[in-house]
Amino acid sequence: MSKLERLLNLTAALLASSVALTAEQIRERVSGYPADKAAFRRMFERDKVDLRDMGVPLKIVPNPNYDPPIDGYLIDKNDYAGVPVEFEPDELAALHLAANLVRLDGADEGLVKLGGGPSDVAEHVGMIHFDGMVATLVEAAASRRAVSFRYSNEERVVEPWRVSFAKGHWYLAGWDRLRDDDRLYRIDRIEGDISSAGEAAHPVASTSDPGSLRGWELGDSDPVTAVVRVDAERAAWAHRVFGNVEANPDGTHECRVQVRNIAAFRSAVLTFLDHAEIISPPELRSDMVQWLEAQL
Repeated sequence: MSKLERLLNLTAALLASSVALTAEQIRERVSGYPADKAAFRRMFERDKVDLRDMGVPLKIVPNPNYDPPIDGYLIDKNDYAGVPVEFEPDELAALHLAANLVRLDGADEGLVKLGGGPSDVAEHVGMIHFDGMVATLVEAAASRRAVSFRYSNEERVVEPWRVSFAKGHWYLAGWDRLRDDDRLYRIDRIEGDISSAGEAAHPVASTSDPGSLRGWELGDSDPVTAVVRVDAERAAWAHRVFGNVEANPDGTHECRVQVRNIAAFRSAVLTFLDHAEIISPPELRSDMVQWLEAQL
């Protein structure tokens, strides 16, 4: 059993209990711990530190079933930053761990960013469809295992780096072995089951937060640099939309945009009506022409 699985089991057990669990009760109830008491104590002490580092509100309170009372451990659902109690303990544990920093054994690369803090989860939790896929990918990222799945009707073999929640969706960032490049996937668009594909080999790298990306930057295609020419009277709006505008001698302005999602890019350009024109590359210009002709 991996460390993440054990932390999930521990968090779910503490959430499910109405009274504080003693260390001995945790050793008996939570799978993943060694039978030897000394080994359990060492592992449990490390796990308590990891949970607190991740922001889990772990409390030490007396267990009333002992005389004299014995200190026990408890996680109060009400302290989970407003997360609704209709989630089952294991689901709530997975959501929290998916949205925090998971500390792994090893060197610096043992820190894998899996998302925002508890307040971020609380803000969006009503929109989350929790079906186990997220937990599977969190486990793969934390244990440095590759996964395979189908996406956009193509086979993908990915080494997960980060699972995060943004703009109402879960996203997976990682290294795509078949494309030899980093990629970003919307998890709800994964087709079918996720399978294990062995140990990860590519170093974990930093990735963009999906929450900071614009629609045309959210995709798994190779990035294409698009040049859009905008009339002078729309320059301010172009700067607000695309954020990268240069003036031409004739008074027009040009924007250079990194595009991974063609449909979203087309929609952005159409907001300018006839005050904007795609200059390059030819395939994006052709896509716009074909789309407009189809509307006639």
